[in-house]
Amino acid sequence: MSTGTELRKRFPSDDNDFPPKDSDKIMLKKELGVIGGISLVVGSMIGSGIFLSPQAILASAETVGASLIIWAGCGILATLSAVSYIELALMIPKSGGEYSYLKLAFGDAMGFIFAWTSILISKPSIFAIISTGFAQYVTAPFYPGCVPPASAQKLAAAICILTITTINCLSVKASNFVQIFFTAAKLLIIAAIVIGGFVMIGQGNTQYLTNAFGGSASPSAIALAFYSGLWSYDGWNQLNFVTEEVRNPVRNFPIAIYIGIPLVTILYILVNIAYFTVMSPSEILSSSAVAVTFGDRVFGAWAWTVPLSVAFSTFGAANGSAFTSARLVYAAAKEGHMAKVLSYISVRRVTPLPAVIFNGFVALLMIIPESSSFGTLVDYFTFATWIFYGATFLSVMVLRYTHPDLHRPYKVFIAIPAICFLASIYLIVAPLIEAPSLAYLYATIVILFGFVVYVPVIYYKKHLPFMKSLSVFLQQLLEIVPAEEADDDDQVAM
Repeated sequence: MSTGTELRKRFPSDDNDFPPKDSDKIMLKKELGVIGGISLVVGSMIGSGIFLSPQAILASAETVGASLIIWAGCGILATLSAVSYIELALMIPKSGGEYSYLKLAFGDAMGFIFAWTSILISKPSIFAIISTGFAQYVTAPFYPGCVPPASAQKLAAAICILTITTINCLSVKASNFVQIFFTAAKLLIIAAIVIGGFVMIGQGNTQYLTNAFGGSASPSAIALAFYSGLWSYDGWNQLNFVTEEVRNPVRNFPIAIYIGIPLVTILYILVNIAYFTVMSPSEILSSSAVAVTFGDRVFGAWAWTVPLSVAFSTFGAANGSAFTSARLVYAAAKEGHMAKVLSYISVRRVTPLPAVIFNGFVALLMIIPESSSFGTLVDYFTFATWIFYGATFLSVMVLRYTHPDLHRPYKVFIAIPAICFLASIYLIVAPLIEAPSLAYLYATIVILFGFVVYVPVIYYKKHLPFMKSLSVFLQQLLEIVPAEEADDDDQVAM
């Protein structure tokens, strides 16, 4: 077994790899400033949704005007939700997002259930799905006129996952650079689509924007439309997973939220308006990739830039997902709700190396079997995640009552989390009425099975006998030590 001091002797200190020399602890560095925070929020939110699936909203909303209102409504809900989370992030400045908040508000069991569902299912699945979307676009040029074989797409998705996992293992700064670069790239293509839309409007192509409210949709159908829209906005809470790594969070955290999410909302609405300048609602509903169809009709010889830009967009979104998902694994392990070794930090790189590798490994496993349909996956994830979002909104109000003396650098108007809580109930119940699906049942089973695991593993603290030896082996193999371990005093915890 190696102590922290022994590992440091083997790897001499370097100012670029370690905390300052007068520091006696290893911990995650505060690398994210305002630009990095905004890039993480925007880069995580803008993935494949706005380019590939606006037809899902249109199919449920039934009219152009209603679909645009839903895009705006999803943005407003995402903004209000993120604002509610600011109070929690600054009051409980720990990485891990909802895990830390639910654990304090409702106890260990709720924290574990969230971690269980997110770490083993939701987070790595989202990473895998986004990487699969990346693979679809990077393989398409090699198979002109036909659909790329599944094996080629899976290989490209695996390469994407392995590349992003490696980057996040090596350096927080490198991951931050990737996020900023690819966020800039995807914003350029979105700007090009928006400008193209304005040019089309200037040329009089507004026939599909007139009589925008020629029909109506049921309230429960609107909830289904919100499901698809909220998938495209998913990522509004990603900054909460890396609170410990935000510089001056009291100042920078709110700035990143108030700039990032409204920016995405405005861009989404303008992009959808641009789509309607060259495509009728029926054409949008029949298109497999709306942005590509738009590019073919507007950009001419430069249409090839659209699939390339979508690949950039999905790669950046996958990087943001991997970055924040690893912090949830790290936080849960640090609290004893996952194997303790997953909370260890690389001595060389000062990154949560085991957590990053674990998240990438599970994502790789998920691209092996045949995937479900996009719509089914969206329903599954949205249903499951909004259960926990709703519980987190409720925790803002619960903690005001149970922990009134906690320092709150930012205090949200209490009506905002209350509205978000009611909206989450609507989003959970309405689809069950409109279109019951096995996806909702599967999500419920996964959540409930977490309680079965919690009782022996967490409550009674029963552990597998080989975990201690495995932990020692991983420490020596990966050169990792517990977070905040003192140089001279503490041995590596098991």
